[in-house]
Amino acid sequence: MRAALLAGLAVGLAAVAGPAAAQTVAQTSAQTSAKRVMSLDSCADQYVLALAPREAVVGVSPRADAPDSFLRAKAAGLPQRRATIEAVLGARPDVVVRQWGGDARLTAAIARRGVHTVSLGDATDFDGVRANVRQVAQALNRPAEGEALLARMDSDLARAAGAGRGRSAFYLTPGGYTAGPNTMIDAMLRAAGFANASTQPYFSPAPLEQLVLNPPKTVVLGFFDLTRAGADRWGPGRHAALRKTTRGRVIASLPGAMLGCSAWFAADGARALAEAAR
Repeated sequence: MRAALLAGLAVGLAAVAGPAAAQTVAQTSAQTSAKRVMSLDSCADQYVLALAPREAVVGVSPRADAPDSFLRAKAAGLPQRRATIEAVLGARPDVVVRQWGGDARLTAAIARRGVHTVSLGDATDFDGVRANVRQVAQALNRPAEGEALLARMDSDLARAAGAGRGRSAFYLTPGGYTAGPNTMIDAMLRAAGFANASTQPYFSPAPLEQLVLNPPKTVVLGFFDLTRAGADRWGPGRHAALRKTTRGRVIASLPGAMLGCSAWFAADGARALAEAAR
């Protein structure tokens, strides 16, 4: 209360001094009143980096600047913290944002200390993304920034709509997996006017033999830009027979940073698919 009164008094005095001084003090007051925020995992990082003022971010996850982080450039120089009660208490956030980071015990411990926790939903469509953006924006007192982000998302979706003209498209990862209904990949394909060739819900192993014998006319690759150890590097999706089968049928290879989290930038992927289709 005292801080709010002092801030209001400062703005009032600055207004007497002149419009330029008032604007400067108002901006300073807004910055100092911004809620301190910390994110606990790489998907929560994206929302915090997009919506919070940089000076209010007191912690991001250790993977905030990883190659598959969409906003990794914004994470440069910010403190990286683990999802532990010690790290949270040391950062002193007003708001903690998480999706899969931390556990129930950590969330309860944070709540007992009066820290507001925002738990993002596992969005499988753009309505779910809208709900997540607005939830974080409201918690951070940044509703205008949230709506601006959604406006850009909706603009990309409008530009992508109908481009695929109902053609069937098959999604494939280096590990040999595909995505069916109830996934963000499915939402991206549909937003660009494609029909998803995979009808099995969620993520599942791709029917590789069937793909070789009866190749899909349109293929969309995902995560092939990332070099991973183990199964992904030598996975079924990189098999020579499958590469030969899909040659000339791939319309787009979407980067892992665009696919790793369900967020507004999935609309960038829909737009990329639409541009490839046209």
